[in-house]
Amino acid sequence: MIKKLLFCLMVFAFAKANSQGTDLFRAEYTYFPQRDSDNSFRRFRTFVNVPLKVKEGTYIVPYFEYRNVHLLIKDEERFFTEFGTDRYESYEGALGLTFPMKNDWRFGGRAGFLFSSNFDSGSVESDDVFFTGSVYFIKDKKDNPDGKPWRLVVGVQYSTTVGRPFPLPYLNYYREFAKDWSYSVGAPKMNLKYNFNDKNSMQTYLRLDGFYGNIQNDAITELGAVADNVSMTTLVAGLGYEHNFTKYLSIYGYVGYSIINDIRLRNEGGDDVKTVNDSNTFYSRAGIKFSL
Repeated sequence: MIKKLLFCLMVFAFAKANSQGTDLFRAEYTYFPQRDSDNSFRRFRTFVNVPLKVKEGTYIVPYFEYRNVHLLIKDEERFFTEFGTDRYESYEGALGLTFPMKNDWRFGGRAGFLFSSNFDSGSVESDDVFFTGSVYFIKDKKDNPDGKPWRLVVGVQYSTTVGRPFPLPYLNYYREFAKDWSYSVGAPKMNLKYNFNDKNSMQTYLRLDGFYGNIQNDAITELGAVADNVSMTTLVAGLGYEHNFTKYLSIYGYVGYSIINDIRLRNEGGDDVKTVNDSNTFYSRAGIKFSL
């Protein structure tokens, strides 16, 4: 039963494409200061997965996530006071389904809605609401009797926050290649991991991170362009460490440095109207999780 639930959660960890674990619950804090400025990005994030068995091998998985972002902009204070608040929140609710297929393949799909905004009006507006969806096929050989354990994930994912009217492809490959060593290539994260023992592990990683929020009271730039939303895309490389208190409860921490750091304002059509900051800088993230 535990192995089946673990595999089910793995499907939706990939389907979310922001985690490569098998987490029932996670809470974490990210701190991302901006070099050569007083700007900073702080984020609290928590989510929960609840797998519900429908029949043997088939699960429905309700999912809920909350994020609170503090995007503090001080480089051009006169302009950015027009935003109203520097706090952005997002709420996501989704429902997933997973079931086994032939030849060791498994299907996973998820659809839901995301509410992301500064919510300055005190209520939800139509521009705050986004649709998210994904379809994945997973082949897992972690108990491979003929060689090193491996796992392949292929699929597509779609979100109206991206601003493109077509789904994006997704591919991830995991392999254990030596005793206590493994690697994962794909997106949003690649890593090379070493397990010291059952309690401690360390990894080098390369990962994408970011956020998106609607600006309810549109801001006007100094050139007269209308800023409808704010987003951040960053590519970070660094080191991570994880400690297991028990088989299911862990804490983790990541430090790194950004390779790409793009904080920008965009108009309603998704075009950039202002770059807030693109200097590369230090990155840190830490949290606690409960996993199967």
